[in-house]
Amino acid sequence: MSILHAPVLRVAHITVMGTRHLSTGEVLALVDGLRGQNILLVRLDDMRERVLTCPWVADATLRRSLPGTVEVRIAERHPLAIGRVGEQLFLVDDHGRVIDEYGPRYADFDLPILDGLAPGFAQEASANERRAQLASRLLRDVRTRPDLARRISQIDVSDPRNAVVIVDQDTARVRLGEERFVERLQSYVDLAPTLREQVPVIDYVDLRFGERVFVGSQAGVAPAATTGPVRRLGTTNQ
Repeated sequence: MSILHAPVLRVAHITVMGTRHLSTGEVLALVDGLRGQNILLVRLDDMRERVLTCPWVADATLRRSLPGTVEVRIAERHPLAIGRVGEQLFLVDDHGRVIDEYGPRYADFDLPILDGLAPGFAQEASANERRAQLASRLLRDVRTRPDLARRISQIDVSDPRNAVVIVDQDTARVRLGEERFVERLQSYVDLAPTLREQVPVIDYVDLRFGERVFVGSQAGVAPAATTGPVRRLGTTNQ
């Protein structure tokens, strides 16, 4: 009997490593047919391509471990937010790519809603990547301040140069721009009680212009605020 046909060289075990959200069974289903093949002859590159078709998988490495084991190491995509397009919700990564449709399986995920992604993710990949990267930078920065990060419930990146957030138990759309996210968000948190006293119904607060803050309100012009890190307050109904 040729050694290539020796039973000891048949794939008898498949070990899966690196998964967090995917189950072992889901990964094994992607390499169905691998078990029982000759470990020296099986085309692991082809099996890897099959694994990469799973939206959760960012990268995969398959390695032979003689005599009869194949190791499958998975690098999963990291969900950034719950993308909202119309009435549909999707888990999306920091490149704006869909991981999976959001549903009860992911109810334990503590992620903000992400608005502003273009419909037709594949067709709008470049634009959505720019928007998702803005959201990723925002979340990466504010995670250095968990107290602030926990307060963000929604992010709008319709304008890839201007991240707009809504914090918990608030309705104002807070315009943060594309930098100094922690500083600007903290400014809003500090100033919000004063703003509410002066402008009961706030549509948005724009913090992109240094010490000058613009407040959009249906109620018209508000008096100047003099507390907190912002010294001057402008208003607009645009």
